[in-house]
Amino acid sequence: MARVRVKNPDNGASRELSLLVDTGSMLTWIDRRVLEELRVRPRRTRRLKTIEGCVIERRTGLVTLEMEGNEADVEVVFAEKGDAQVLGVIALESLGYMVNPITGRLEYVGYIAYRSSVDGKLNP
Repeated sequence: MARVRVKNPDNGASRELSLLVDTGSMLTWIDRRVLEELRVRPRRTRRLKTIEGCVIERRTGLVTLEMEGNEADVEVVFAEKGDAQVLGVIALESLGYMVNPITGRLEYVGYIAYRSSVDGKLNP
């Protein structure tokens, strides 16, 4: 589980939640009622494939997630009754975290930057 603060970037309304970390889910899923309480606007409807292989439709919107002082703006799914609330891999990596495959623990790794090269020389 991860403690995250979910913020509406338009009005600053926020709420702290405990979300299951799910590296099998690309997107983060947050209870529709929480997002509506924060007045997060749905921006689109996405077709999503469940773990069982079924295709479902859910609304998505943009929020700012904050975890241990790190922030990221991410797309989240408006989770309906029966849907799990999870922190997906896109948000996890956008916040600078990864799950250690040996310990299973969440670790802050920061942001990896690759230096470019021109004519075989590295640019600072």
